[in-house]
Amino acid sequence: MNIYGLIILAALLIEHVLSLAADLLNLRSLRPELPEEFKGLYDAEAYRRSQEYTRARTRSGILHGTMDLLAVLAFWFAGGFNWLDALVRGWGYDPLVTGIVYIGFLALAMMALDLPFGIHSTFVIEERFGFNQTTARTFILDRLKGLLLAALLGIPLLAAVLAFFDFAGKYAWLCCWAAAAVFTLILQLIFPTWILPLFNRFKPLAEGELKEAILGYARKVGFRLENIFVMDGSRRSSKSNAFFTGFGKQKRLALFDTLIGKYTVPELVAVVAHETGHFKKKHIHKSLLIGIARLGLVFYLLSLFISQEGLFGAFYMEKPSIYAGLLFFGMLFTPLEMLLSLFLQIFSRRNEFEADRYAAGTIDRPETLVETLKKLSLHNLSNLTPHPFYVFLNHSHPPVLERIQAIRKKIRM
Repeated sequence: MNIYGLIILAALLIEHVLSLAADLLNLRSLRPELPEEFKGLYDAEAYRRSQEYTRARTRSGILHGTMDLLAVLAFWFAGGFNWLDALVRGWGYDPLVTGIVYIGFLALAMMALDLPFGIHSTFVIEERFGFNQTTARTFILDRLKGLLLAALLGIPLLAAVLAFFDFAGKYAWLCCWAAAAVFTLILQLIFPTWILPLFNRFKPLAEGELKEAILGYARKVGFRLENIFVMDGSRRSSKSNAFFTGFGKQKRLALFDTLIGKYTVPELVAVVAHETGHFKKKHIHKSLLIGIARLGLVFYLLSLFISQEGLFGAFYMEKPSIYAGLLFFGMLFTPLEMLLSLFLQIFSRRNEFEADRYAAGTIDRPETLVETLKKLSLHNLSNLTPHPFYVFLNHSHPPVLERIQAIRKKIRM
């Protein structure tokens, strides 16, 4: 095995070991004593269930991650990448189609490997803890729709990347970056009105106290809000959530129907205030720009490594190709991707704190936001005592206790 293979193997193993260590530490951090902040809201049974939910999902995640790693290593060291390449080349397609078919087969194989874990998560774990509302029909349709969307959206982009690296020479990475950036922006525009409705129904929020309260809050903070929808989240899960999506006139607020059924009007306004904070502080725009900048870095580095003979030798490939180089670079990029993901998680957690501060400073009673976060943690069986290392590696949101402490600090100022 050459240096490329050693780097990729080490990266895959280190990533798995770090993830496993974080999971085990997170399980050990579960405390039998209910945190003082949640007394009066949780009873002993609810707290026990939240911890059992964390244990069940963590154990399933460990098994899933281990099986994925073993499958990749087995396929790699058995010469599977070269075998599949020879098979697809033998069909006589031109290089562009061959590349799409090659990567498509590998993507389908990973989806097939992940499918049993998706079934177990939905129909065993989520069912056991009372969250699952997904029928077998909805589960199957979701997968088929996702596969169709991946083909309709992913294949043209993949074809463009392969074509640019084949014909655009030293400017290929710039062309790919531009194409991917435009694709990302278009996706942001069409996502609310074209893609989301494929999976969920969105009904305009009915006239009444809640709508007036939300619109009143929006006017108070100078936030233009016209599209407020109720999403049928209960079609799949009893968990609660809310989100903004889209830009400009396409911007819409979606409230899960499960959220509306469990929370008071002031609590729902607090949720909207938090989401408004993300827009007011331009978190969504910043995240989009960071994502586009990351694409530029990826394509630039890809241009440096895509033709390296050693990269193909590491995977026992007899014939180099742009499509295989694209795939193998993705694995070589693992160490840097780990570092970038840590930065993005830190950035996301900072944004959540900032959105909380904005909400606490703009709603009539800041303590309502604290009460809402506590109820959300109860209804979603959140882990109240995650280990700091697990949070560092995996959490896009700060632990609920840290968020509450930060809000209380804001209130006292």
